[in-house]
Amino acid sequence: MKASEADILIIPGYTNSGPDHWQTRWESKLASARRVEQAEWSKPVREDWVQRVAEEIAAATKPVVLVAHSLGVTTAIHALEQAGTGKIAGAFFVAPPDVANAEIRPKHLMTFGPYPRNRLPFPSLIVASRNDPFGSYEHAEAIADAWGSLLVDAGESGHLNSESGHGPWPEGSMVFARFLSQLKPPQPVG
Repeated sequence: MKASEADILIIPGYTNSGPDHWQTRWESKLASARRVEQAEWSKPVREDWVQRVAEEIAAATKPVVLVAHSLGVTTAIHALEQAGTGKIAGAFFVAPPDVANAEIRPKHLMTFGPYPRNRLPFPSLIVASRNDPFGSYEHAEAIADAWGSLLVDAGESGHLNSESGHGPWPEGSMVFARFLSQLKPPQPVG
């Protein structure tokens, strides 16, 4: 699949993705990409965030490719329960946080847990770091296994955001381009 054949939904996490973040850069370079805007970035409410993602999936006119980072991963997964999966061609998940971890800060992020553990009916890829302060590599392995996702080991890369030196993130762009090229439009059910 080419980027122009998809509605690429950029789903940022807690506090949004700033101007130097790879999600913002990708959004500006991919004509078919659009950010899912949330009303409140610094005090996320699970129901509100999930509803916004579900609305954007429903509004899509082409096959949907989800590109979620951090709390955006959790939000996207929960949104599938509302929006369904019929329009989803694939999902590219980066740095999924462990929202069941009592040590996570701020504490209200735990309201986004737990992750559903159902196998995803579309191709998905998880990029995870071995020293992400918001989610262990073992956590990423467990959800990748449950969802049937390909897991990409990003080494010791922190939270894979601009603060950890992943503003441009050319390696991520190459992995995404390869992932996208292997996707096919979802088949109608029934």
